[in-house]
Amino acid sequence: MKEMKKAVIATGHPLVSRAAASIIEAGGNAFDAAAAAGFAGAVAEPALTSLAGGGFLLARTAGGRQVLFDFFTDTPGKGLAGSALEPHFFPVVIRFPGADQEFNVGLGSVAVPGNLKGFIHFQKRLGRLPLAAVLEPAIDYARNGIEINDHQSRFLSMLRPIMTLSQEGKDLFGSHGERCNRGSIFKNPGLADFLEGLKDEPEGFYTGETARRLVDMMDRGNGLLTLVDLEGYRVIERRPLETSYHGRRILTNPCPSFGGPLIAVALRLLDAIRFDDVTWGSPGHLTTWARIMMLVDGVRQGGACTPEDLDDRWFSRSASKIQRLFSRGTTHVSIADKEGNVASMTTSNGEGSGHFIPGTGIMLNNMMGEDDLHPEGFFSAKPGQRVSSMMSPSIMLHGDDVELVFGSGGSKRIRTAMIQVAMNVVDFDMPVTTAVRSPRMHWDGQVLQVEPGFPKEGLASLGSIASVNQWASIDVYFGGVQAVVPGKTGAGDPRRGGCCLVID
Repeated sequence: MKEMKKAVIATGHPLVSRAAASIIEAGGNAFDAAAAAGFAGAVAEPALTSLAGGGFLLARTAGGRQVLFDFFTDTPGKGLAGSALEPHFFPVVIRFPGADQEFNVGLGSVAVPGNLKGFIHFQKRLGRLPLAAVLEPAIDYARNGIEINDHQSRFLSMLRPIMTLSQEGKDLFGSHGERCNRGSIFKNPGLADFLEGLKDEPEGFYTGETARRLVDMMDRGNGLLTLVDLEGYRVIERRPLETSYHGRRILTNPCPSFGGPLIAVALRLLDAIRFDDVTWGSPGHLTTWARIMMLVDGVRQGGACTPEDLDDRWFSRSASKIQRLFSRGTTHVSIADKEGNVASMTTSNGEGSGHFIPGTGIMLNNMMGEDDLHPEGFFSAKPGQRVSSMMSPSIMLHGDDVELVFGSGGSKRIRTAMIQVAMNVVDFDMPVTTAVRSPRMHWDGQVLQVEPGFPKEGLASLGSIASVNQWASIDVYFGGVQAVVPGKTGAGDPRRGGCCLVID
């Protein structure tokens, strides 16, 4: 890939973008910057990500190497008797402005963490700065404090019952969540100390004193995570899933994740349906997209997951039928450096388990309590098996050139948010900022959830195929797409406080 005059960074928080930018300015590349963003996000976005969460980074180097680093969570319980492998968690309802969603928390909801090992792994593999330099922005934020902004205040307020469930959470956020409010100064000295220690003992989380403290807490509180789980955790390097879409190649997250393959299914359907003569927001556009969302949701419910699970005749029949009918917590980082390297990274802590590793300021994930990650039932997978995910860091290529680096947070809404941005760029020729800021819709299995801003005629047409819930404002519910056009510009999603920086 040719060198660029500018580096472009888009993340879910201005301080995370600033951390990544400082690494680029210090001579680091996109992968050094992505690792710095991952560590900084654990401080600045505590409701969305954590070093004890999981994630993925899709890398394409300047030399054309393509690899998906899978550091998502594993099912815990290695070494435990089968009778012990039962859920020990409880539900919490999170109230979005237009809909509610139930999540499960507690020590039994904790899966084997992968984020920390993943950041260290890919940075060592593809970065060039020492780990100590990459850690500095996060250490500074955790030690000296950050000001809680509007968006983080909203997330923390929604998740307050989880964030303040334990005494460690109360110590960090206030007994009643008072340090979750906008303008509050949030410090995490335990995390700062932990990060300092990583410079000398990067594996301590999985094999050292931190690991032992974590497992002791699990033993006392009916958690399922064991020392065998931690010692056996590995980052997996996978070949990205590739699909085509209207003359572009899309690289995304492969199996065992759900999100990337389901995006590929939807894009293959869209590839057979062109919007060349259809205006954005028209009845044709909105009803076609709504029917595709419903169809893909049905595919997943029926047990299929990848394009290979469905033969060519299914795609042909489905596209023809559509045309006839037509007549939690997660954050994303997209980075393109000046050399031609690009990184697309999505990480998550779920909504958090409500429990922190003693003395570290690190909240544990609740991936074992997320129903959308376990369609066959909670704890149906064997210990040590990689948990599937909806996260889908992606790269769009036009010929050999990277046209778009993008991904999203948003649980079940990740794939629909990303596809709508891709459609806006490719089919409706929108600039990336417009493509990200435009209103979205999502089929939740029963109702079409719709943001404001679509034309009245298009909205009216949706009522003929499904119930519609019209939201009063754009909302974090509909994802948070952070997108970068290498060498040019990018967009941070306003739904999640996104921030784009361009470095000359």
